[in-house]
Amino acid sequence: MPADFSDRTDFTNANRGLVATLEPAEIRASDDRVVYDAAGFAAATTGDCPDTVNPSLWRQAQLTAIHGLFEVTAGIYQIRGYDLSNMTLVEGNTGVVVIDPLVSAECAAAGLALYRSQRGDRPVTAVIYTHSHIDHFGGVLGVVDADTTVPIVAPEHFLEHAVSENVYAGGAMLRRGMFHTGIVLPVGATGTLGAGLGPSTSTGSVGLLAPTLDVTHTGQEEILDGVRIVFQVTPGTEAPSEMNFYFPDHRALCLAENATHNLHNLLTLRGAEVRDARNWSRYIAEAIEMFAYDSDVAFASHHWPTWGTTELIGYLTEQRDLYAYLHDQTLRQLNQGHVGSEIAEDFQMPPALDAAWHTHGYYGSVSHNVKAIYQRYLGWYDGNPAHLWQHPPEAAGARYVRAIGGIDAAVARAQEFADEGDLRFAAELASHAVFAEPTHAGAKAVLTDALTRLGYGSECATWRNNYLVGASEVDGPTHPAEVSAAGMATALTITQVFDSIAIRIDGPRAWDTTASIRWCFTDVDETYRMELSNGVLIHYPTERTDPADLVVTLTKVQLLGLLAGAGTEGISMEGDAATIGTIVGLTDQPDPAFRIVTP
Repeated sequence: MPADFSDRTDFTNANRGLVATLEPAEIRASDDRVVYDAAGFAAATTGDCPDTVNPSLWRQAQLTAIHGLFEVTAGIYQIRGYDLSNMTLVEGNTGVVVIDPLVSAECAAAGLALYRSQRGDRPVTAVIYTHSHIDHFGGVLGVVDADTTVPIVAPEHFLEHAVSENVYAGGAMLRRGMFHTGIVLPVGATGTLGAGLGPSTSTGSVGLLAPTLDVTHTGQEEILDGVRIVFQVTPGTEAPSEMNFYFPDHRALCLAENATHNLHNLLTLRGAEVRDARNWSRYIAEAIEMFAYDSDVAFASHHWPTWGTTELIGYLTEQRDLYAYLHDQTLRQLNQGHVGSEIAEDFQMPPALDAAWHTHGYYGSVSHNVKAIYQRYLGWYDGNPAHLWQHPPEAAGARYVRAIGGIDAAVARAQEFADEGDLRFAAELASHAVFAEPTHAGAKAVLTDALTRLGYGSECATWRNNYLVGASEVDGPTHPAEVSAAGMATALTITQVFDSIAIRIDGPRAWDTTASIRWCFTDVDETYRMELSNGVLIHYPTERTDPADLVVTLTKVQLLGLLAGAGTEGISMEGDAATIGTIVGLTDQPDPAFRIVTP
């Protein structure tokens, strides 16, 4: 850990250009529910570091709690500290281009209103999504209307990846996201202090408008409301679909989420595709080569900017080296026969990188990133046949407890390890005991204590959040996901809508049922065939008119209404109308509060 806590450069930069703050710094929904409380994070991080927080994380939390409207450079402003991410506003000839409209409409609208209170009532003339994560598009309906005609710009393949994370795997990711962000914890020294990447995720209304202008290649230039932009596509970095871009007339470089003031995740704790550390480093190198020498400021979709050509090149060089070093050294040791957990355990970072605050794992971590690189190349199996077919948690827990000599002996051994300071093994052993006998008070007490103490010591905010949320759920209620992806439905393609049904078919219940529907969409002049066969719902566009149990003629909007229970008015049906009910009746509902730390 860097020893120089007296270095206040980041605090100077995080406060630089402050124009105004929200008063009160609390954002509410239309029903008066608080969806974001910036004042709470600012108040919670005031003063000296308490003994329940890692000092390095305390410093980062103080920085991410700084909030308001900031001037980045002439004509470019940022809203920071009013959601997990930043919203950037670039002034054009007639209005303002909005980059990454936060998680929820309420926060994006509040940020835009703050900007307009200082810079005039400029209309939004374009929206740019830097990448396919919900904190960079979810609040779009807070800055433009659903029927807007302004350009919506995004990297190629944005929509498929946004849907993959937030719809297909959305139920599990949102539930795990409760642990990842710590959103269910109280804000403060014994609860959450944010996510390292930003304060926290808001809980307002999430939406999505499909892109109308794709960025397909590096060097692509666009002019939006008179603003010149040169794009760099960076697929497979922090998101499968992502891009950096440069404003030549402002000498300003937007780095999306590819270079922020912490070590990022190669595999998030909420779950995601494993990212490519090698290409991540190479794209940062390309950004340096293409743009950095002609830039006066570099800013991103999280944290605060870096000013000065020399300073931003140095910052990007360290970020470049950070991901390359993790990649190359993991591969070196992997090829010597070490497994992911072995490589991660004793992985040493270069002293020069470790001395820089922005390389520290406040959001990602060296340990998990090394394991992610191993997984990307070799998968979950470490090659040891003893690990090829291990028991699932409850069965393994029962066997561990039996091997130790019963539940009471297992709990006693877990407490011994905790007393010795080996909280990692205490938590593992106590978890086996809880999965073996979920009602055992002693097992739950040891596990809760071990997780809590692990959380208090974590430099990584997402580790802290996971440990503390886990501790709260050992002997308490689970926390359902508070952010819903339902508002994204209108942006989905027809195939994606049908996919969202197919992944909910209960296969065993559907094994012996067959059904077929031909869907004719009049608004897009497309026909799709859907078949329930062998427990799977198959669907595809077709030009054939093979016989079907039901033929439905409708629009995409009517399809969404039908699936939402709006009825069949205006929809033409020929054949057995009960076919839809048969298929829908074989789906199940995701559990928004499934258990994680207990069976």
